[in-house]
Amino acid sequence: MCLAACALLSSCGITKSPVQGFIYTDVVSGNAVTSNTLATKVGKSTATSILNIVATGDASYQTAAKSAGITKITHVDERSYTVLGIYTTYETIVYGE
Repeated sequence: MCLAACALLSSCGITKSPVQGFIYTDVVSGNAVTSNTLATKVGKSTATSILNIVATGDASYQTAAKSAGITKITHVDERSYTVLGIYTTYETIVYGE
């Protein structure tokens, strides 16, 4: 029973990313594009996880757009950041006008 508990509690935290590093990941990738042009504003929203046990945040497009006053989105990127599977963040980056 103790072995099972240790196995469950030692799970690595991972996040959505096109590539994963075993020790460290810091990757930005494209996610969505619209036909709107001219992006002068950048908005961000973030969700965080610790040990894959506790996760908080709001990484939605809507929250990212609101943070910069964006009403017309041109494109969206995502950033995945993980250190040793202990600390993980997922960030949505929205560009627009």
